[in-house]
This record gives sequence, structure tokens and C-alpha cells, in this order.
Amino acid sequence: MKRLLTLAALAVLWALPVLGMESAPVSSPRAVATLVSETGAIQPGQPFRVGLNLRMADGWHTYWKNPGDAGAPPELTIEGGTASAIDWPTPRRVAEGPVMTYAYTGQVLLPVTVTASTGAIKAHAQWLVCKDICVPEEGDFALNLPIGSPTPSPQADLFAAHDRAVPRASPWAARIAPDGTLFVQGPELRPATVTDAWFIPDHPDHIQDDAAQPLSVRNGGFTLSLKPGKGFDANTGLSGVLSVRDRAGMQADVVINAAPGPSPAPAMPPLGQVLVFAWLGGLILNLMPCVFPILAMKAVALARHGGRGHAHSLSYTAGVLVTFVALAALLLVARAAGSAAGWGFQFSSPVFVAAMTWLLFAVGLNLSGVFQVGGPEGAGSGLAGRHGVAGSFFTGLLAVLVATPCTAPFMGVAIAAGLAAPPAVTVLVFAVMGLGLASPYVALAAIPGLARVMPKPGRWMDIFKQALAFPMYGAAAWLLWVVSQEAGPGGVLATAAGLVLVGFAGWVFGASQLASQQPRRIGQVAAGLAILLALAVLSGISAVPVGAASAAEAGAENFSADRLAALRSEGKPVFVNMTAAWCVTCLVNERVAIGTTAVRQAFEAEGVTYLKGDWTRQDPAITEFLRQNGRDGVPLYVFYPAHGGPPQVLPQILTEGQMLGLLRAA
Repeated sequence: MKRLLTLAALAVLWALPVLGMESAPVSSPRAVATLVSETGAIQPGQPFRVGLNLRMADGWHTYWKNPGDAGAPPELTIEGGTASAIDWPTPRRVAEGPVMTYAYTGQVLLPVTVTASTGAIKAHAQWLVCKDICVPEEGDFALNLPIGSPTPSPQADLFAAHDRAVPRASPWAARIAPDGTLFVQGPELRPATVTDAWFIPDHPDHIQDDAAQPLSVRNGGFTLSLKPGKGFDANTGLSGVLSVRDRAGMQADVVINAAPGPSPAPAMPPLGQVLVFAWLGGLILNLMPCVFPILAMKAVALARHGGRGHAHSLSYTAGVLVTFVALAALLLVARAAGSAAGWGFQFSSPVFVAAMTWLLFAVGLNLSGVFQVGGPEGAGSGLAGRHGVAGSFFTGLLAVLVATPCTAPFMGVAIAAGLAAPPAVTVLVFAVMGLGLASPYVALAAIPGLARVMPKPGRWMDIFKQALAFPMYGAAAWLLWVVSQEAGPGGVLATAAGLVLVGFAGWVFGASQLASQQPRRIGQVAAGLAILLALAVLSGISAVPVGAASAAEAGAENFSADRLAALRSEGKPVFVNMTAAWCVTCLVNERVAIGTTAVRQAFEAEGVTYLKGDWTRQDPAITEFLRQNGRDGVPLYVFYPAHGGPPQVLPQILTEGQMLGLLRAA
């Protein structure tokens, strides 16, 4: 018995240092708290770490230094030495009903660094634990650490695990914009790697914690659209923890201090790739419905010349290139003046649209033979269809102007990259795009053998030329509808009045062309007065007040960033369609792919919310959404899968099969 008592006493004496490294617990049905030490012994005056170790019951949690929309952070006060602030590990986002909090579940260690002259450490802590209700708790703790050579304590593993959970210094540059957009830039950040990201601010009220944080990833960086809170001030920057998850499910937590200012310039694709995309986009633009009638007109003119149309091909190419370069210059000037101009920007002006309506109507009248330009030898041909090289040049100009409502594949990437580059590169990208549009006619000039396959001149050309007037009338009717979207009924009335005046000018001018000198002059003056009166009407269209945006089509909701964020926070799948009334590609996609019965039924079956944004008037909120997704024009289609999956940007030309496959795979 005496031996047993001796062994028991030795065991107690052996355990005393161990017990001294963890305090007596403070327990409740909700949590057990102790004060633990990383080291088994201390040296006076040398720093060491102790920590509040909280083990919470299932379903209960406590809070980070910024608790979010509710809660309070733990507090730890040390007696017997000087202590640092708590070294906070990365929290979890915990939704509590309609609010978002930043919290810890299970077990968490909250360490501080202490410098003391003795090992007698006392502490007082208080913490809040919540589940369905919140209960404040507190406790007093004591440690009695021996003096000696520091050695790891049995609790050292807790500190090692804590060190792995603490966010690291960020290797990435970060900027915060006045609208709350967080820009993060780093060469390894790519759509192929980053699948999710979220930000937790250091201080309450800097962002709306319960709002979704839409992610947009590009090569070289990504953006998080944060919703500013009442304490947000972009001029002072923004600090907090950024968590980034890759495709393997690995999560990196970093501390960022986002400086105020615009976004860092996004990583631009290689210039060679951008130029290839620009050329391909311009080439495919030849097949777009808004360009085809003009090109058919030019093809008839080239056929009339048989194998002698090289000069006309080159002149047409010059007209295309000059107009593309002029568009690039206008875009650069508009952006320098603070405008959010993008591809097709001029079609957001009802004055420009009305003028284009009249121009295409006049071209149709010319093709129909109502009037002629250039004397009897040019009968039935106008400025864009006359026999001389000047006519070819103006055909190129007209082809570009009517092409801007269309967007071809590859164009979106090329235009966005070009506008983000220095001005000289922007002009080069647009010039290469123009070269792509003119490529078929460049080939006719460069390869003599191609001219021999052109159809031979004949009567068929006059008939075909007159038939081409009707696509022009159709285009004018479509543009009149665009005016109705931009300027309302008053704009339609003014544009229709202008059509009457243009029609009268064409008729009286044509009727007087075969008359004697005096009647011819009277006809020309009458036509000129009609055109001047039309221009007076045109100047008044801009003064017509623009009504509210048209209601979304059946089955769709009007787009807003707040609505998208709310749907994303609820984990619902969302399809976003950014369109404009003047975008022919958009309208075709909506008719043949998005608006079909099968696709609408798939939307309903999969619970997909359809958000439609109208960029007809270049709404700034939609412009920002386009920029976040690397675009400077419409169409843009983005699909957000359920449960917060990474968004998918769809091609600019859609088919019903693509849409159904996407929805079934969601």
C-alpha cells in the first residue's frame, strides 16, 4: 500500500507541470473554455504564447473580431504580464436568418503573445455563444508556468493548427473602387484556377455582409462586386481577409489592404492573339444580317466590272479601314471625356439612328431607280453604288456604319482588349478588324484568278439591284422601331416625317434629272429645301424626352445588380442576357435560341431566373457589368449555376441546342 501511495504521489507531481500548462476549465452546456500555453517553461522577459481555447457544443458558435451583422467578439485580458492583441484565425461565414456573421464553430484557439517576469499568469475572458439564442459567458483562468528552458507543451499542437488557419500576407495587388468593386491582380489568377472568392472586412459596416459578392475572373486577376455599407469610404481603402478557392477545392486565405483607386489594368491577351481575333471577327461580320445587303450591292458592282474591279476592291477596303479607324478615334475621345462608350455606341443616340433610317431609305430609293447620282450613265446608282472608285469607298463606309449593330464571334475579346490597351494599339485592333471585313474584296484584288469566277454582266444585275432595295427598306423599318425604344412615340413621328421629306426630295430630284436646265434647277432647289427641313426635324429628336426602359419580356425580369446578388446569395441559378434594341445579333439570338418554347420550359424546369438588361441607352449599371465580364458591347450572356458555382460566359452566337445542353448540365 505504501508503494502504491508513493507511485500515486509521484504521478501527481509529474502531472503538475502539465496541468500548469492548461487552466481549470470553465464549462457550460454550450462551451468549455480553458487557458493554454504553447510552452512548458518560460524565461523571464522572453515572449511566449497563451491562448483562450474554446470547445463549443454542436450547432453553437462564437465570433471573429468583426462579428458581421450581429454578435460580439471574444475578449481576453491578461494579468501578470503584457500581452498583444488576439491573433485571429480565419472565420467562417455563418448565415443567421437574414443576416451574415463571421464566426467559429467546433474548437477555436485565440492566442496572444505575453511577456512576463514570472510564470504566474492570470486571465479574464468573456465570449458570446449563439445557436437559436445567444448567451454571454465569461471566466477567470490561471496558469503557473515553471521557469526554465522553453519546451513545447502538450498543447503546442493547438498553436501549430492555429498557425495554419491564420491568413497570410497577400501576394496580390488590390484596389477598391468608389462603387465597392474590389480588384485583385496576380499572374496566377485565371478562370482555369479560381472558382470562388469572398471577402471579409476587418471592421463592421464597411460592406453589406449579407449581400452576394459576384465574382468575375479574367486572366491575371478578378473582381468582387462588394456592396458598400454605411461605414464604407473608398478614399481610405479597405482591409480584411480574402479567401480564394481553386478547382481542387483548396482554399487560400490572405490579408489584403486594398488601396483606393481604379482597377489595375487587366492582363491583356498577347497582341498577336488579339489581332487574330480582330481579323476573324471582322471577317465573320460579312455574314451578319445587317451587313449582307450592302455587300450584295458591292458584289453586283464588281460583277459589272468583270475582271477589272481591282481598283474598286481597294477603294472599298480603304473606305472600310478609314471608317474603322475613325470609330476607334471617336471611342477614344468619348472615353477620355468620361463616357462609357463601347462598340455600337453611336446607336444609343436617337438622332444618329433616325439619320441612319433616312440614309438607308434613300439608298433603297436609289436602288429602286427613283433618282440617280452622277448623270445618266449612273442611272439607278447612288453614292454607295455608283460606278467610280468613290462609290466603292462610300460603300465601305456605309458597310461599317450598318455593321455596328451586329457583333460577331471573336469581336468581344478583341474590342475589350483593344480598348484597354494604349491608344495606338486600340487603333491597330480596329484597323485589323476592318481588314477582316474587307478581306473578301482584298482577295479579289490580290488574286486575279478569283475575278474569273465572278458572274458575267447582264440584265440580271439590274433586276437584282432593284431587289436589294427591299432589304434597305426593311432595315429602315427596323431602325424606326429602335427610335421608338429610344425616343418614344414623339421620336417615331419625327423620324416618319423625315422619311416623307427624304422620299419627296428623292422623287423631285429624280423627276428633274431628265428635264431641261431650268426645271432641273428648280427640282434640285426643292430637293435641297426638303433635306434642310428634314435636318431641322432631326435636330429636334434629341429634345424628345426618353421614357422609362421597356418592361422585360414575358418570363424575364429586368436586370439589376442587387437582384442578381440576391439570387446568387439564395443559391439559385441565373441566366443574364445583356441586349439592346439596335443589336441585330441580340435580336436573332433571342428569337432562335433564348425565346424558344423548349428553352423557356427548360428555364422553368431547372428553376433558372432569367434576367434581361437593356443597353439601348447604355445604362451605366449594365456598362459596369459588361466591363466586369471583359466586354465593351452587347450581346453578353452569362450563366450562374446553382449554389454559387463559377459563372460561365457564353458565345455571342447562340443556338437552341447550346442553351438546352447548358441548362441540362446545370
